Amino acid sequence: MIRLKTGIVSRIIYDGEDIQELLVDTEDKNSLAVNYTLLTGKVREGDTVILNTTATFLGLGTGGYDFVVADVSRNEVDEPAGPGHIMKLRYTPLQHSVLSVEEEKSPCREAIMNFNDLAGTYAIICPLHSMMAVTAVALKYLSNVKIAYIMTDGGSLPLSFSKTVRELKEKEIIGGTITVGQAFGGDYEAVNIYTGLIAAKEVCKADVILVSMGPGITGTGTKYGFSGVDDGHIIDAVYGFKGNPVYVPRISFSDSRERHRGISHHSMTILKELCHSPCDIVFPEMDKSFLELIKGQIDEIRSMSKYNIHVEDGGFIIDAMNHFGVNIETMGRVYDDDPYFYEICAASAKYVADNIRK
Repeated sequence: MIRLKTGIVSRIIYDGEDIQELLVDTEDKNSLAVNYTLLTGKVREGDTVILNTTATFLGLGTGGYDFVVADVSRNEVDEPAGPGHIMKLRYTPLQHSVLSVEEEKSPCREAIMNFNDLAGTYAIICPLHSMMAVTAVALKYLSNVKIAYIMTDGGSLPLSFSKTVRELKEKEIIGGTITVGQAFGGDYEAVNIYTGLIAAKEVCKADVILVSMGPGITGTGTKYGFSGVDDGHIIDAVYGFKGNPVYVPRISFSDSRERHRGISHHSMTILKELCHSPCDIVFPEMDKSFLELIKGQIDEIRSMSKYNIHVEDGGFIIDAMNHFGVNIETMGRVYDDDPYFYEICAASAKYVADNIRK
């Protein structure tokens, strides 16, 4: 069962169009809470709200937030339902309608219907949300390309939860956003990754498409039990649509968990078993001592014969982040803690930027 608690909004920390960050006084503590205005409307200081406290009770990585389920100070909800007829969070108490790009009443429908293929457009698939952000910053630093971002439903479902996306859009690093599956809140909504890719190409007119889950990832320490397994069929989808997929393996030399040191077991599983199409994989230039640690894994990937492995310089990522004034962390770590985690993203961006120029 979900855990519910009642409290009073004592302070509105952030008041955005799609999301509010709140301080809520409950019977035993002051709680940080998130309110998604699309679902529950705007709340005011002094309102009594019902919070879902399940994740914080279990100590899960939600950023330390509880979530507003309802504002009981509002006697009536007279705001209209969302446009369209496609339901997200289907068959739950928080299901709501969105206008998806595929619907008959959508202004995007004709573009979706007339799609032929991706015509060689590059799509960079990132296993983690933070990797997408690093890749976007590096790509925009190198080339003034138009970047569309597709957020899948492997992590956070509401796009507005991502402060990273908010910052990337404000600084015009990424352009249009598309939420697919049960994820919601993008500039455009799509039923699945296939129509999400079509929307990125035909509606957002993207030069480069970035794909990743939202903040957070579900992992169980088992071979197949993680939400990033979708990356395998996303690569296949891009290739099947005659695009150029580039997969960015998750690498770390600082993660405390053995299964994620070197090339993460998540990425190895995707490349060895779950992806059935060719794609480009770009590693950064690395010190010999670190390269030796993953040489065996790279050889395993190379032995699959279908992957094109490249090496590029990713060391410029610090200059790129400084240029845009962004400070991207991953699981509490910054660049100096785990530089090659960042540099593999930048190396992938450089490979794509160079090929677009050609």
